[in-house]
Amino acid sequence: MPITAILFDLDGTLTDPKLGITCSIQYALSELGYPSPAVDDLLWCIGPPLQQSFATLLDTSDKVLINRAITLYRDRYATIGLFENSLYPQIVETLETLRAAGYQTLVATSKPQVYAIRIVEHFKLSTLFDGVYGSGLDGTRSEKDALIAHILKTEQLASGNAVMVGDRQHDMIGAKRNRMSAIGITYGYGTVEELTLHGADGLAHSPVEIPTVLLECDRGCVLRHG
Repeated sequence: MPITAILFDLDGTLTDPKLGITCSIQYALSELGYPSPAVDDLLWCIGPPLQQSFATLLDTSDKVLINRAITLYRDRYATIGLFENSLYPQIVETLETLRAAGYQTLVATSKPQVYAIRIVEHFKLSTLFDGVYGSGLDGTRSEKDALIAHILKTEQLASGNAVMVGDRQHDMIGAKRNRMSAIGITYGYGTVEELTLHGADGLAHSPVEIPTVLLECDRGCVLRHG
């Protein structure tokens, strides 16, 4: 089946959210009286659902404590961290190329949808996407497989006609659980090993490589080793 729709992860794929996410995590931990790791020691938190990250950081399964941490994180992120963010070079040009080629483009992020929409609008990307999908503030659809399933159903897409583009294992796993192709992004926060181990059908080492890798996937998903 030909690929007609592309689902893009947001953090680590379209934008580099390093400062906003890590500083907001540091703020939440500090407010709770926990030590705050250095920014570079929090990079693994970019991509996974916040619930998972705070459970690990706080070494707890206490949902009340985890939810308190998320609330504090959002207090800062919604006002400051959201915009401590930057577009990766060549993203706009790549999206324009894909749109000109007739692909349907959608954002698929574990980030709450209300924040994802604000970020897309902030970077003036709204006209380059047919829809922006994210999780609920209550954590619903924060797991990539559930989010992708929701998008496929809502957009009436067949899994064989869609591909997931993202930089972390959660993107690859979510795609595979929905019987979709997946392209791993190596300029984000996941490693080549992480992406290939979890089922990437192709690898793009820069945004401008995405259209080429997409065509390869359409012809049979020939894995690119960097």
